[in-house]
Amino acid sequence: MLFAQKILNWFHYHGRKNLPWQKKNIYLIWISEIMLQQTQVNTVIPYFNKFKKKFPTMKSLIKAKINEILYLWSGLGYYQRAHNIYKTAIIIKKKYNGLFPKNINEIKKLPGIGQSTAGAILSFAYNFGYAILDSNIKRILIRFHSINIVNKKKRQLDILLWNLINKYLPIHHANKFNQSMMDIGSLICTNKNPKCSICPLNNTCNYSYNKPFDIKKKQKKKNKIGILFSIMQYKNSFFIKKQNSISIWKGLFYFPITPFLISINEWKKIIQKKKKKKNTNIIPFTHYVSNMKLYIITQLIKIKKKNKLNKKEKIWYNIFLNKKIGIPSPVKKIFIILKKKIKEKNMKKKNKRIIFCSFFKKNAEGLDYPFFTGTIGQKIYQEISKKAWTFWLKKQTKIINEKKLNMFIDKDREYLERKMKKFLFSKNN
Repeated sequence: MLFAQKILNWFHYHGRKNLPWQKKNIYLIWISEIMLQQTQVNTVIPYFNKFKKKFPTMKSLIKAKINEILYLWSGLGYYQRAHNIYKTAIIIKKKYNGLFPKNINEIKKLPGIGQSTAGAILSFAYNFGYAILDSNIKRILIRFHSINIVNKKKRQLDILLWNLINKYLPIHHANKFNQSMMDIGSLICTNKNPKCSICPLNNTCNYSYNKPFDIKKKQKKKNKIGILFSIMQYKNSFFIKKQNSISIWKGLFYFPITPFLISINEWKKIIQKKKKKKNTNIIPFTHYVSNMKLYIITQLIKIKKKNKLNKKEKIWYNIFLNKKIGIPSPVKKIFIILKKKIKEKNMKKKNKRIIFCSFFKKNAEGLDYPFFTGTIGQKIYQEISKKAWTFWLKKQTKIINEKKLNMFIDKDREYLERKMKKFLFSKNN
């Protein structure tokens, strides 16, 4: 059986046919293909659905501002893709009267679109006979043909793989073939531990028989970068600014940052030091971006008065109002933590019990719950404030030490209880 026929047969029974962008709509297919660049299907689906809801048509996208697009993209990463969508929308409005082009050469001129993405758009939208060559499909071809990639240059390898995939592409059903190849690459012919026993190509695949080789990518060392976020807080608002100098978060809003050199040993020391501090707002954490590993620490600066900001690039962001702007994942994570802490603090304020403290003879915050049993327990709960109770605890410690009391002996406990009543409720306290 021919290579292509095996692939199409597999698609008929097992291929993914219900993805939200499989609608013969070139606009939605274009959006999905940009989102799927270097990102897995399951990650993309919720972002695609949100994007589609906000911008269901090209006409609606053309009216969009970059901040609206970046807001929907926040957390998906590789933000240059969002900028490419924005730039493409402007080009389509000016050059193509708001209609996405159908010519592959015209499509390849649009920002962020190469041969493979252009082929995917046209094959899925119109079933045009164009092949796709993403990382999943490359892996299938390299394994199937036992291609030694060690000494091959990237351009040389790409030419070879394009020739192979174009040879296998069937005259009919290019869309099903392409989808099937991507599905097999992502679900069966995986980078690690491929499931050769259920692969439709296993009878003729060189890798399935002897597995003497594999695709060994040169592991790029992740650049280690330390980042200090300076978080300025005024009540429920935090100062953030849009930055265009750092390409990974271009056009996004985040805290002022200070980069620093970091080593693993230094990072361990920072973690240990922060964990020891009782009032640490945010434990240091790491975040991966492209070929970088960010080691993130924070310093919270609370201010009593905020300055007015005239520039659109600098804002006071109220975490409870959910302003629609683009924010990178680490900043989102920090906001979630801060939001939780503010809510907890507010709940404590709301749950404050104000009583008339008989010890201080004035209103004060009462104890959280009655921890003594019986009548005396209720009396303490109703009449003794937190501050008065701390006074007694100091006095109690002094008495225990001076009298050498043993709290496991009944007479000593009874003696201490008498002293407590006298201290807290005596008119001469």
